[in-house]
Amino acid sequence: FRMHVLFAVLLLGFQVGGDASSALSRMWEEWKSEHSKSYDNQTQMAVRRAAWERNARLVARHNLEASAGKHSFTLELNHLADLTAEEINEMNNLKVEERAPVRNGTSEEKLGFETPPSVDWRKAGLVSPVQNQGFCNSCWAFSSLGALEGQMKKRTGFLVPLSPQNLLDCSISDGNLGCRGGYISKSYSYIIRNGGVDSDSFYPYEHQTGKCRYSVQGKAGSCSSFHVLPWGNEETLKAAVARVGPVAVAVNAMLPTFHLYRGGLYDVPNCNPKFINHAVLVVGYGTSKGQDFWLVKNSWGTRWGEEGYIRMARNKKNLCGIASFAIYPLL
Repeated sequence: FRMHVLFAVLLLGFQVGGDASSALSRMWEEWKSEHSKSYDNQTQMAVRRAAWERNARLVARHNLEASAGKHSFTLELNHLADLTAEEINEMNNLKVEERAPVRNGTSEEKLGFETPPSVDWRKAGLVSPVQNQGFCNSCWAFSSLGALEGQMKKRTGFLVPLSPQNLLDCSISDGNLGCRGGYISKSYSYIIRNGGVDSDSFYPYEHQTGKCRYSVQGKAGSCSSFHVLPWGNEETLKAAVARVGPVAVAVNAMLPTFHLYRGGLYDVPNCNPKFINHAVLVVGYGTSKGQDFWLVKNSWGTRWGEEGYIRMARNKKNLCGIASFAIYPLL
C-alpha cells in the first residue's frame, strides 16, 4: 500500500522526502528484493528498470482512477513488472483453434439443466494448486490438464496434479510445439492416443521442452474423448461449468492490465474476443455487488492476481473471448 501511495504522489509530480528520483530508486530496490530479482549486467538492469518504471506509472494511474470509482479492479507491480507487454505475450503462445473444430465426442449441454447462481469447484476439491509456467509457452498444457484433473477427481475421489511436462515433451507429434506453444485440443488427442498422462510428481515440470519420458508406472489420468462448446456462448459455458466441472478456455490476455492484475472484477472496454493468446481454466462463476463474473485459474503463480486467480466479467459480450473456445475431456 505504501508503495502505491508513493507512486501516486510521484505520478502527480510531487517530491517524496525531497527527492522523487531517490524515492523511485528506493521503491525499485524494494521491488527487486521482494521478488528476488537479479540481472546479469548493468545494461540488462537498465532495460528492466525502464520497463518497470513504465509499468509503475500505469499501476499508479490506474489505481488512482480505481479509488475514484472508474475501475472495478486494481493493479500491482507483481513479478512480471520488469517485462514489457510484448515480452509477456510471447510467453503465452497459445495456438488458435479453428472456429468450429471437428468434435471428438458427442456430449451436448443439457438445455434443461438448471444452473445454480454460483459455483466454485475449489470447495469440492476439484482444483489443484496454482503453478507458474515461467518463461515457457505452456499455458495450453496447464489449462487442458486442469480440466482433466477435475474429471479424474470426480471419478476416483482423488485429486492428483497431472504433468504439463509430459505434454510438453511427448505431444509434439500430435501438433503441439512444447515451450513454443500448443493447442488445448491436441493435448487431449495425445492423452487419448497415448492411453494416459503421468502425474506431476512422477514427471515434474522443468520449464523447458525435453525428451519424452512417459511411463505407464506414473500414469494418473486418461480420457476417451473431448467436447468443444459452441463458440462465444457464455450460457452454455456456464452450464458446462456447473454440470461437468472446471473447463479449459482460451482468452485474450494481451493487455497490460491483465498482466498486472491484482484483484477485483476484471472488466475492460477494449479486450477484443477475437484476439486469443492464452489458455486458462474456468473453475466457477458467481455474482458480486450485482456484477456477474467467471472465476478463472491462471498459471502465473500465486503472486499474480488473487492468489493465482482472476475474476473476469461475465455476460459482457464474451469479454476477452472467454467463451470463444471452451473444451473439456470426457472419461
